[in-house]
Amino acid sequence: MLTRRVDPRDIVWEEDRAVYRVYFWDTGSRRSHEYEVTDGDVDEVLGWARERAAGQGWAYTVYAKVTGQGDGPGLVRLCGVAGDPFP
Repeated sequence: MLTRRVDPRDIVWEEDRAVYRVYFWDTGSRRSHEYEVTDGDVDEVLGWARERAAGQGWAYTVYAKVTGQGDGPGLVRLCGVAGDPFP
């Protein structure tokens, strides 16, 4: 992990009400289950994802949905599986 000091004035927009995408990976059946989560903060979303994944024996990935880049909305991975979860 790398850290560096920043000037907060370099940001042109911010959003206080984030939209999250949570993907649960059932690697045994090679299926995924996708959810969009709103009206929650990141701690709530991460807790919900961890609990649900553990209860099902699944892996998961939590993303923040972002707009304003390129041709449409995109996802930024916050935690969980990176890349293809199906070996």
